[in-house]
Amino acid sequence: MNPVSGSGRLVLAATPLGDSRDASPRLIEALAGADVIAAEDTRRLRNLATALGVSPSGRVVSFYDAVETSRIAGLVEAMRDGLTVLLVTDAGMPSVSDPGYRLVTACIAEDLPVTCLPGPSAVTTALAVSGLPCDRFTFEGFAPRKPGERGRWLAELRQEKRTAVFFESPHRLADTLAQAAETLGDDRQAAVCRELTKTYEEVRRGGLAELAEWAAEGVRGEITVVLAPAPPVEDDLDTLVERVRARVEAGERLKTVVAEIAETSSVSKKVLYDASLAGRQQP
Repeated sequence: MNPVSGSGRLVLAATPLGDSRDASPRLIEALAGADVIAAEDTRRLRNLATALGVSPSGRVVSFYDAVETSRIAGLVEAMRDGLTVLLVTDAGMPSVSDPGYRLVTACIAEDLPVTCLPGPSAVTTALAVSGLPCDRFTFEGFAPRKPGERGRWLAELRQEKRTAVFFESPHRLADTLAQAAETLGDDRQAAVCRELTKTYEEVRRGGLAELAEWAAEGVRGEITVVLAPAPPVEDDLDTLVERVRARVEAGERLKTVVAEIAETSSVSKKVLYDASLAGRQQP
């Protein structure tokens, strides 16, 4: 079914990160046919439409952070009246560190259809080019601005076993990377992806300290950082067995305790289970 025809609905549409040629035919069709287009920046929307050679026929309204909440009721009412509302942000997918989440939840609460036109995403694009493991990852949004909050956030990533992706502004990048090196280690691997898909696209890979030194010279553009998982810690088997024994003596099941402790250690569940079982059987 054409996502801009039929009963009222919300259509979330991914827009190019920088190169207008990444726009899908479905996005072009949606821009031409939507009854209402809610845009994070109406000027950028019109520039994109011009680059794509499409003339939006619907009403265009602004939908940025400061007005998002106040716009929701009117957009929901339009959908109740049978209109199709197309939501686009400046780049990438709406709701992903961009306006949209509140409107989606409002539509769900009103039992209004919500669909999506998939497309460019800085998160997955940066993951793909980073050269870091991307079978499991966590998206952290924007790094906290204040040093104290950022320090606590980085501490949570110290033992993160998944690759982490986050956004950062160019003028805070050097400080964030320097603080990350101090908290996570100079050699923790990362990739700084700048201006993805644009003319001056650049991907810098290396240890955090090295990247912080590079960023200190000044960086411009849209930034996405990909942080490698924490390196495995070599655990002492005897110490782990003692932890298992203490919890089992407190009344927990051996298999459950072994599984939980092995999950956060470098020792396999089978090795830890066998060693713990042998320890229980000793006189």
